[in-house]
Amino acid sequence: MTARIYKPARTAMQSGTAKTKEWVLDYEPEQPPTVEPLMGWTSSGDMKQQLRLFFDSKEDAIAYCEREGIAYLVFDSQQVKRARISYSDNFAANRRGAWTH
Repeated sequence: MTARIYKPARTAMQSGTAKTKEWVLDYEPEQPPTVEPLMGWTSSGDMKQQLRLFFDSKEDAIAYCEREGIAYLVFDSQQVKRARISYSDNFAANRRGAWTH
């Protein structure tokens, strides 16, 4: 039973950074998922895959794992610097790229 500690990435559907400030503890799957033959649903008997714990800091998550005797792996995320572009920059006179239409 190994746990993963990581900071989740932002969703691809939105530009906001909601739910990316906390650290998450997930368990590695112990069993591979199986396909149910009648309906074709994917299932697993591993109940720890449903468990997800949130922590305010990486140190809190590590302390929890050490206190409970859980083996863990820490995945540090790289901070991506996002360019701040406004809508009006698309129509600026000093625009670098040419219009394609």
